[in-house]
Amino acid sequence: MSKTSSKKSARIGIISLGCAKALVDSERILTLLKMEGYEIAADYQGAQAVIVNTCGFLDSARAESFQAIAEALDENGKVIVTGCLGGDEAVLKRFPKLLSASGPGQFERVVKAVHDAVPPPHAPYLDLVPAAGLRLTPPHYAYLKISEGCDHACSFCIIPHLRGKQISRPAADILKEAEALVQSGVRELLVIAQDLTAYGTDLKHSESDWKGRAVKARLPELVFELGRLGVWVRLHYVYPHPIADELIPLMRQGLVLPYLDIPFQHASPKVLKAMRRPSYQDRTLERIRKWRGQVPDLVLRSTFIVGFPGESEEDFRFLLEWLEAAQLDRVGCFTFEAVEGAPANALPDQVPEKVKKKRWERLMAVQQRISAAKMNRKLGQRIEVLIDEVDAWGGIGRSIGDSPEVDGVVHLVGDLHLTVGDIIDAEVVKAEDYDLVAKPLQCLKNWSASWAPPTNHKPISPATMKPRVR
Repeated sequence: MSKTSSKKSARIGIISLGCAKALVDSERILTLLKMEGYEIAADYQGAQAVIVNTCGFLDSARAESFQAIAEALDENGKVIVTGCLGGDEAVLKRFPKLLSASGPGQFERVVKAVHDAVPPPHAPYLDLVPAAGLRLTPPHYAYLKISEGCDHACSFCIIPHLRGKQISRPAADILKEAEALVQSGVRELLVIAQDLTAYGTDLKHSESDWKGRAVKARLPELVFELGRLGVWVRLHYVYPHPIADELIPLMRQGLVLPYLDIPFQHASPKVLKAMRRPSYQDRTLERIRKWRGQVPDLVLRSTFIVGFPGESEEDFRFLLEWLEAAQLDRVGCFTFEAVEGAPANALPDQVPEKVKKKRWERLMAVQQRISAAKMNRKLGQRIEVLIDEVDAWGGIGRSIGDSPEVDGVVHLVGDLHLTVGDIIDAEVVKAEDYDLVAKPLQCLKNWSASWAPPTNHKPISPATMKPRVR
């Protein structure tokens, strides 16, 4: 938030930190407030109170959240904290002047705290709220959260502690929200949960009525219905569980993008056991080969942790060899961080920071080479591109293999007329390590091999690539 504006009544500011799931929570809070007639302030001085939606997945994320809270208190004074750190007693001890602090998903407590600080307007204008609700993403794509919490017990993670056990939404509720988003102009739905493949297990995959059809709370059935809405459907995060096999036929039918974000985290059996990762990860290479045999253009994204306690040089080399065999398209990497409350902190044989950093560099160097080779093989291929930006050079978009903010982009160049949200056909004319340059098919004659990305564009590289926080 910036620091200048005139003050108006019933105006609330919000700072949203962390992952896409937290962003969806922020959107839901804003929608509830807007329905009551509140306006959303763009800066501290224009707000009568400020909501800070925090993240606590890593210590670095906690530090960022604490900094945001401190700044909001200093600049505005009336601060309501929610999200992963909201239920932590340390927050109220550190910031005793907070108006309220509540955990993730506790929307009623947030709204009540707003009511107490800034009474709602006398006559809210409900028609100001679109059917899809208010969003913090661009108009042409949106995150669709299908469940909250997690049932896994990974030793490096505190998400179950922060967000609780998995709670899935009925399929009909999800489809109703998705349809409203599409009707509002969304061209890409990014389906998110801690573990998409576990969706509906807590509901025993019960059915709900969607336009006269009984739809199970189960990922393949849900994705089939989402695919019928006629927009891109992208999945984050899918575990290498047998249920994922059922998604491949849906990709072949064009109902879901041939893109899977799978948080493998490591490859060494010894390290995976120490991480308490699900046991079905022992046949991932076999499963990947099978998937690609059915969908050759399948794009796989993943994140890894290096320097986990007890990780030996042999374990790390095993991971590098696994990467060479898996040939993943997109890779992000963390060095292990001792998150407060995570069981892994007590494990023996902690890896020195210098070793962690060196292993991170080695892994990203291997992946950069793999990625560059894969990108070069795209030269001359025809691809679909969703337009994200239009500029003097032509535009910037994403292919089916590019999720927003974490993957590469496609630079579109030439004498062309583009509109944000369009999906066009283009031919790849140049490949970089992580980005592509492409020409819309009707403009190929204008291509110049001397084209270079605009100087203000920062391509993804091993030094800047960020893993998506899960």
